[in-house]
Amino acid sequence: MAEPQHILDCDVLIIGGGINGAGIARDAAGRGLSVVLCEKDDLAAHTSSASTKLIHGGLRYLEYYEFNLVRKALIEREVLLRAAPHIMWPLRFVMPHAPGQRPALLVRAGLYLYDMLARRELLPASSGVNLRCHEAGRPLKPEFKRGFIYSDGWVDDARLVVLNAIDAGEKGATVLTQAICQKLERKAADWQATLFKPSCGQIRVNARYVVNAAGPWTAKLLHATLPKEGGGHLRLIKGSHIVVKRIFEHDNAYIFQNRDGRIVFAIPYEHDFTLIGTTDLDYHGDANQVAISEDEIAYLCQLASQYFTQPVVPSDVVWTYSGVRPLVEDGADAKAVTRDYRLEIDSDGPPMLSVFGGKITTFRKLAEEAVDHIAKALDNRHGGWTHNACLPGGDLFGAEPQNRSVQEFGLWARAQQQRYSWLPVALLTRYCRAYGTRIHTLLCHRGSLEELGEEIVPGLYEAEVEYQRRYEWARTAEDILWRRTKLGLHLPTDAAERLQTWLDAHPLSR
Repeated sequence: MAEPQHILDCDVLIIGGGINGAGIARDAAGRGLSVVLCEKDDLAAHTSSASTKLIHGGLRYLEYYEFNLVRKALIEREVLLRAAPHIMWPLRFVMPHAPGQRPALLVRAGLYLYDMLARRELLPASSGVNLRCHEAGRPLKPEFKRGFIYSDGWVDDARLVVLNAIDAGEKGATVLTQAICQKLERKAADWQATLFKPSCGQIRVNARYVVNAAGPWTAKLLHATLPKEGGGHLRLIKGSHIVVKRIFEHDNAYIFQNRDGRIVFAIPYEHDFTLIGTTDLDYHGDANQVAISEDEIAYLCQLASQYFTQPVVPSDVVWTYSGVRPLVEDGADAKAVTRDYRLEIDSDGPPMLSVFGGKITTFRKLAEEAVDHIAKALDNRHGGWTHNACLPGGDLFGAEPQNRSVQEFGLWARAQQQRYSWLPVALLTRYCRAYGTRIHTLLCHRGSLEELGEEIVPGLYEAEVEYQRRYEWARTAEDILWRRTKLGLHLPTDAAERLQTWLDAHPLSR
């Protein structure tokens, strides 16, 4: 075999460009380690863009006595809100209550515990709510007269991954998308990996340490590389969501309880829509080909219809998405499988750390713990730093994360409306939410709508596409319309084809 034209030497090779891989790359690069991150598809192309979009402690995990996980996630909730107030924000959840469900006193005790497990500075406490008087009661069936309301957070999950990758890259990491790891060999002194990236051919990476953060493929990669390892440790759980036209006008979300013990959320989504999910089903198929089933659509529609006055039927569904969550195998029912993570290290030679399980809310803690192990093995003396660092675009009022950035995001956005008064308000609002202070990079040296370049599809200008290609590794129409933005929900059905034609006609300059 011919020698690869490209050879990279690094301290850490990370395989997997989901939230855990990107978070570990960011933390490691910030500690001065040389990092290569490879992802076989796009950043967040799989599990990390298929979540329910919540930064939350996981209220339902309390009934499974996962107190440590819930507390860890509740602490992280406000850390993340301060770090990236443009792509995540507080959200109030309404839980209607009816006879036959868990006793109201038990629910209230659970919410009290949820409030008390971690200190809150940004989120109000839970309380009871009279649905006959509250705005959240209007879309519900009349039998739901009372309920509870509590706080958690919403996040643009795909953009969270991208921001971590941007920060890693700016701290020196090499981020390679569309780069599949074809071969990984443990040598006496290091690891040798052969990557294949269509745009540049084979790449050899020599690394002192390997992180296996391949999500649903973690166990497969581990066993192929170190066949002495035992069982799978990983259980694949499929979660599916549906999106329908907006069912309610207020900005609260709902959490609905089902008789089978599952809970389903109904969340305001992209201004014009309601997101409903998720399901929890064991999955044994191809993790590259995950799709919602008709039974899952029917289940979610039926559950929502038990609560809303306006029935939700399959013909109302305008979009669906599904993902496979790689969870730690603990023998529980699918809905009860732990969302906590486990890090496994093989040190029989150059070390490999494999990531099992986890949830998006605790990715930063997972990354910090992983890099603590890596730093110790590589004699790196730098400690964790991400707790007090903004993600790219989150520094609205200064470099340090601040409560003010969450509480006064609207004030900051109005200041941008004055600064860029030539932009339509709806477009500027979307830019502020997607890019935060990076809006100034996107709009640098531009002072009119014409200077944004061609409007390739409605609301998407050449300047934004070029920004995403240059800084965010966007390569295809799907990357842009469904991960970097959610414009695909708002555009005609031929928008993706038109955008891809434009991209093909305008190759990315090197």
